[in-house]
Amino acid sequence: MRNEYIHTAPKVAIVSVNFNQPEFTRIMLESLRKITYPNVETWVVDNGSTKGDLEAIATEFPEVHFIFSEKNYGFAGGNNLALERLEADYVLLLNNDTEVDPGFLEPMVDRLEKHQEVGIVSPKIFFFDQPDTLQYAGTTPIHPITNRGKKFGYGEKDHGQFDEKSETAYPNGACMLFRGRFLQEVGLIHEQYFLYYEEHDFTWKIKERGNEVNLQPASKIWHKVSASTGKNSPLKTYYLHRNRQMFNRRNLSGMTFLLSSLYYFLFATPKALIQHMLKGDMSLASKVWEATIWHAKHLALPKGRLSESADIKWVKPKEQWV
Repeated sequence: MRNEYIHTAPKVAIVSVNFNQPEFTRIMLESLRKITYPNVETWVVDNGSTKGDLEAIATEFPEVHFIFSEKNYGFAGGNNLALERLEADYVLLLNNDTEVDPGFLEPMVDRLEKHQEVGIVSPKIFFFDQPDTLQYAGTTPIHPITNRGKKFGYGEKDHGQFDEKSETAYPNGACMLFRGRFLQEVGLIHEQYFLYYEEHDFTWKIKERGNEVNLQPASKIWHKVSASTGKNSPLKTYYLHRNRQMFNRRNLSGMTFLLSSLYYFLFATPKALIQHMLKGDMSLASKVWEATIWHAKHLALPKGRLSESADIKWVKPKEQWV
């Protein structure tokens, strides 16, 4: 059945990034082998890993494109190493710490095929260790001053309460399907974020073109949340705090930008510093301060790609190792 429709179904390229988690990646790839959508190609980017042996796992999945990078270019840069090489009608960014429902892809593709105003679709996302509990069922808009938003359904048992929902403010970067032509029309993912907020920035550019973001509640995946960075890790604290303001600097202007900057420097930063210090967690407090100082040192935001001249090894499907 799958081969029967491979020439008529739109082509979907699935892209995932691995960093020191080959076992998670192997499990994700096993999950993808069970999907029912007939026309897919899968890309895995090893983002400068220093642990594990993804090359050994690559031999188990000869149908997959594997790109091995000498350096870690973050979520954005790692994805871009595949995005600049693929050609597809639709592109799915998928975290390697996920497992998917076999039929998750058809409803998302169907939404984009039937609604040209929709540019990006995400599925319902569940916590892996609580498989009936929602992590994501859409979001509120990001507040232009505080740069905060809220996920619908977070921590709720799924009783179908979001099954009639469609348009939402932002997708979830753990699993988002978008039109392949956007890679030429909007460009690749902005790499200076490195980690966090890059999908919001990419989505902002697409929404500026008049495209909607949709939740497709008929699709579902399970996410092993924070498997790569850890909860409240110094890495996560630094990039979340730094990138909220970077997002504002790239996308806001005028009085909105001024008010947002005042909020960031006069309220959000002192509050975060005090909270971490009161808890005795000086490592997180230092990362908040480091993120703030970064902006003082970069009055002009860096431009260009971090991965533009990446030293890579690209192993194409069914090709022999060299």
